[in-house]
Amino acid sequence: MKLLVTGGAGFIGSNFIRYWLSHHPKDEIVNFDKLTYAGNLESLKDVEGNKNYKFVKGDITDAVAVEKVMAGIDTVMHFAAESHVDRSIMDPHVFVKTNVLGTQILLEVALKNNIKRFHHVSTDEVFGSLPLEGKDKWDEKTPYAPRSPYSASKAAADHLVRAYHETFALPVTITNCANNIGPYMFPEKFLSLAITNLIEGKKVPVYTPGNQIREWLYVTDHCRAIDLILQKGKAGETYFVGPDNEELTNLEIIKKVLKIMDLGEERLEFVRDRPGHDQRYALNWSKIKKELGWEPSIKIDGALEMLVAWYRDNEWWWRPLKEKNKDYYNKQYQHR
Repeated sequence: MKLLVTGGAGFIGSNFIRYWLSHHPKDEIVNFDKLTYAGNLESLKDVEGNKNYKFVKGDITDAVAVEKVMAGIDTVMHFAAESHVDRSIMDPHVFVKTNVLGTQILLEVALKNNIKRFHHVSTDEVFGSLPLEGKDKWDEKTPYAPRSPYSASKAAADHLVRAYHETFALPVTITNCANNIGPYMFPEKFLSLAITNLIEGKKVPVYTPGNQIREWLYVTDHCRAIDLILQKGKAGETYFVGPDNEELTNLEIIKKVLKIMDLGEERLEFVRDRPGHDQRYALNWSKIKKELGWEPSIKIDGALEMLVAWYRDNEWWWRPLKEKNKDYYNKQYQHR
């Protein structure tokens, strides 16, 4: 099988490429990535010499480039996206262009090329926000209710993927997943920013009051889920991919990180909350467990320990990225 991985130089995409080459060594992978600020070929240095791996620089909004790179491809794995909520508040336009127009172009070319499977990676954020005090969870039939430019753009992309299946019979699958964590996570996300700040001796910015609830999924569990979906999943179906952990607030998660790093709570700095901040996410992932036999293998405490260890051991990877993006960090947190 020959796979096209869009956004393969990003966090989840690079982990997927590494996973797939390890578990399916006979398959070929073409990594198609624009190399924006969040795309980093250093994340794939250990596989760049693999004869079954190839990198092509390109933009998913460029139809000519997409047509060229998709020639001879069997399966499209669509990870490419602008994905940081805070950046979407600063500049919504780029999110609509990449996440909506880019997805539509990929779908159109996939249709022309008779792609056997188009898998689209989405997010739990398209469903909006659950009340903090409740116990309800979303399932695959929950109506969409995005509340940020990022989640709205991903919701639009999801709808396009389904529309191409219903209208043109393109064989698609979708995963809506919880927040992924793991190696090569760009150091602007909540946990990667926190850990790298702590290593640097800086404080950790926590949006006030810190009671927001997220679910945290280790990235290799997500890769395993996608693997199963490609093997056994039914075209046209959506599968939720989430962790098996107790619900924890952002503040509780950060306190776990501080404990692992043997640091005190004086390293926390509460900052003004961002506009339209979702309160709680919770996925009911019983469908993928029942139909495909998937369940997560890594609990939150183990995931956080591995995450801290990775960032401690790989300063060569994240320090240059933080230096390149220091203007963003200053702009984002100075006024809060």
